[in-house]
Amino acid sequence: MKQVGRDLGIRYVLEGSVRGDGHRLRVSCQLIDAATGAHVWADRFERASGDIFALQDDIAQSVVGAIAPSVRRAEIERVKRKRPDSLDAYDLVLRAQPDVDSGMPARVTAALPLLEHALTLEPGYALAHGNAAMCHHCLYLRAGLREDNRVASVQYARSALLNGPDDATALTLAGFSLGMDGHDRAAAFTALGAALQISPSTALTHIIGGVILGWAGEAEQAIAWSERGMRLSPFDPWAFAAFDAQSMSYFVLGRYEEACRAAYRSVQANPAHSITYMQLAAALVKVGRIDEARVAAARVMELHPSFRYSRQFAGVNCAPVLAVPLGEALHAAGLPE
Repeated sequence: MKQVGRDLGIRYVLEGSVRGDGHRLRVSCQLIDAATGAHVWADRFERASGDIFALQDDIAQSVVGAIAPSVRRAEIERVKRKRPDSLDAYDLVLRAQPDVDSGMPARVTAALPLLEHALTLEPGYALAHGNAAMCHHCLYLRAGLREDNRVASVQYARSALLNGPDDATALTLAGFSLGMDGHDRAAAFTALGAALQISPSTALTHIIGGVILGWAGEAEQAIAWSERGMRLSPFDPWAFAAFDAQSMSYFVLGRYEEACRAAYRSVQANPAHSITYMQLAAALVKVGRIDEARVAAARVMELHPSFRYSRQFAGVNCAPVLAVPLGEALHAAGLPE
């Protein structure tokens, strides 16, 4: 593998095998770091061998969706080992990525200087613009709903669209900011649709779509989108957001036990994310577990001291079908309006 990497000038090699047994096929895959020979990821996929072309597309999409987060993690670890004075724009974005993905103000504040440095090196870097939009989205919703953060989120999103018409991730991040902070869901789904045309296996696009649909009260669609994202990438850094979308959607549908389970899975995926505990508190109220709901509510305020649910709902343009019952449950849990 090291020789393959040197000869082809590549960093990762995907290898695998196909075995048949009657009407079923098993495809085994492993991703290898060509520089070190280390295994980054491995999995196997079993399918009925009916339509071989549909099977080929299904396997290819599943593999791409599954390995993308593994490659991202491996690249982030690689960049951590580099000297700060040797970082280029791509490396700076990777170094910022875990803090961007956290969704919490202190960490995105640390990410922004890295992204701004990347943009001084490469002003047209769409992914840096998209991640900067996500940082300002987080600061807008969780650090005081300041108008300058909302405006910056939308401006960076538009720059990502302008500079990255062929970058599925940049389009996805831009769509999120346009939908959540620009309150323009039509523009958001135009961007997400373009991202899926480029890369149908991008799990983040489906997860982001699920979140936007969840706040819009489109519960069935939100569940479908987020579940699709999790099938493509079960261990995605954004898994918590997929579970948040499911929790609020099950809440709208009156399926409160399922809303609790989804919220608990979100807490497990990202225990430092305040909105997750908001979802959990509301669902626990609905199943009669008031004491536990108040514990979750206290965690919301610990992570997000300025939290007021009416302001949060206005910030994301929350649909009344969700805002009314969710607000009632959050009030019962002891969270301030």
